[in-house]
Amino acid sequence: MTIHELLGIELPVIQAPMAGVQDAELAATISNAGGLGSLPCAMLSIELLEAELHRLTSLTDGPFNLNFFCHDTPSVTAEQHNRWRERLSAYFRELGVDPQIVPSGKPREPFGTEALELLETFRPKVISFHFGLPDKPLLQRVKSWGSKVLSSATTVEEAVWLEEHGADAIIAQGLEAGGHRGCFLTTDISTQTGTLALVPQICDAVSVPVIAAGGISSPQAVKAAMTLGAAGVQMGTVFLLCPEARTSPLHRAALTSEAARHTALTNVFTGRPARSIVNRLVREVGPMTPDATPFPTAAIPVTALRTAAESTGNSDFSPLWSGQNAADCCEMPAADLLRHLASGT
Repeated sequence: MTIHELLGIELPVIQAPMAGVQDAELAATISNAGGLGSLPCAMLSIELLEAELHRLTSLTDGPFNLNFFCHDTPSVTAEQHNRWRERLSAYFRELGVDPQIVPSGKPREPFGTEALELLETFRPKVISFHFGLPDKPLLQRVKSWGSKVLSSATTVEEAVWLEEHGADAIIAQGLEAGGHRGCFLTTDISTQTGTLALVPQICDAVSVPVIAAGGISSPQAVKAAMTLGAAGVQMGTVFLLCPEARTSPLHRAALTSEAARHTALTNVFTGRPARSIVNRLVREVGPMTPDATPFPTAAIPVTALRTAAESTGNSDFSPLWSGQNAADCCEMPAADLLRHLASGT
């Protein structure tokens, strides 16, 4: 089965779900133009998720992808909590933020029954997951509606695991990709490889379609990925400057600056490796630090710093998610950019 038949799309291009920098408008635009638009759902409350789904279905009749996280809910000890806040204490003082009033809690819940009940009324064509797959009963219900299931693999071992556990297609996420690594069988980032090395290895190891992701931002790169055996591609960073994206002015400025040439995998923003443009927090605390509390709890105090800094036009504490190739980002309508990129297929 081709990716066109599996997902019901005209162009073998998936717009990567990008939490915090997009909403239903970008997803609908891509779906209406023949690709697969994606809505990042992991950071949405049930109320916001329902509102975005109603908006998305009002904007497009085409298939779309809803993306969720499947991380384990961590338990954070008082020692871990205090160590992370102490590591950030100088920044709290500098920005005039009282760490005692910063709330504690879990900013992102993994995919669960509440989301499942809501999705059953919409029965989306595609649902994708990051950090593995949900528990078998949840996954079986999703598949019982006829929804196709995608998930990210950063190693051959993860790809094989995903196929064995019910994924209909696998997103081969190369080291170049922006945002969170989809790794779930190991936290050792030395296992991570580039897209051009990863894609053919995964294609050889599984029988389901493979979608290449990471550093793909031109028709030539699309063609190269598909020459290596990919059935389609997933791209995110290249759409960040499109008018339909909700990328902040500070993030847009970083993407068009020399800073975009320097990205790193870092856990300082959320507690889990993710590729960001290097800024002050990444340089001074990371890129990787054992002091960060487990994902997603590390984000709570950092968000307080980010809010204070951004209020003065400062992105020193902002997660500036970007892949390793932001050079092709341009302020072009997303539909036009999609058609340009797909000319490489």
